Amino acid sequence: QVQLVESGGGLVQAGGSLRLSCVASGLYFSTYAMGWFRQAPGKERESVAAISYNGGLIAYADSVKGRFTVSRDNAKFTVYLQLNSLKPEDTAVYYCAADRDWRRIRSTGSTHWGQGTQVTVSS
Repeated sequence: QVQLVESGGGLVQAGGSLRLSCVASGLYFSTYAMGWFRQAPGKERESVAAISYNGGLIAYADSVKGRFTVSRDNAKFTVYLQLNSLKPEDTAVYYCAADRDWRRIRSTGSTHWGQGTQVTVSS
């Protein structure tokens, strides 16, 4: 059974930083692209960042470019999202996802999902 478990969310002031982690189990992690998504209240879930199975391809939403950094450690079955220069509009539940397809990992049609971790940015 595939499990993706996110952690690292919390409450932070605007301009602050957080580091999210997502630990995967039940899948051959090093063959999966991984993605980070977020969903704010009343809004649709959106792609934030994606990283290919070996880290060779990385993509970001325009709204987070230059502020967020995605990385992975295949030996630890973990993908990370470093959030810097946080803004109140970054407040959302952040989810990680796994998929073997690069196009699908950047869409909400990804195959496997975690339960999410809340990030709240105060002004």
